[in-house]
Amino acid sequence: MAKEQTSPVKDKNYDLIRALQMSLENVYRMDTYIADAEQRGDSELANWFRMIQDGSRKAGDQGKQMLMSRMQQEKR
Repeated sequence: MAKEQTSPVKDKNYDLIRALQMSLENVYRMDTYIADAEQRGDSELANWFRMIQDGSRKAGDQGKQMLMSRMQQEKR
């Protein structure tokens, strides 16, 4: 059984910040994939990439809200 990799930083928000970063990067990455698929005339693939992008955008928005809430709570 493989041991799970742990976060290199012992900050409780590190994993949240990292997941947020990956979600937002994925939104921009999908723009390239969508454009590539459209250039090839593959609307089915372009639409699939749009669905992935939408999910990443939603996760990014949720992550930003969660991070803001946690940061405000830590100020108190």
